[in-house]
Amino acid sequence: MNTKEIIEKAVSLLVEERALVVDSILRSLNQPRLEIDKKWGDLAQKRLAEIKSGKVIPVSGEQVFEEIWKRRR
Repeated sequence: MNTKEIIEKAVSLLVEERALVVDSILRSLNQPRLEIDKKWGDLAQKRLAEIKSGKVIPVSGEQVFEEIWKRRR
């Protein structure tokens, strides 16, 4: 099977199946590093706890970019 045939077959799959194929291919290009993934997971858990406790108040991306544009003017 050549590349064109593989792509045609992949495109004909259900959305969920295509997502699985894409994810699998991307993972093969960028092998996960368990130690880094764990650090990111730990950081995400810490940030979530800060938000839930009220220590940190989340700001929308829209607000962030609005502030950036204000500062650039």
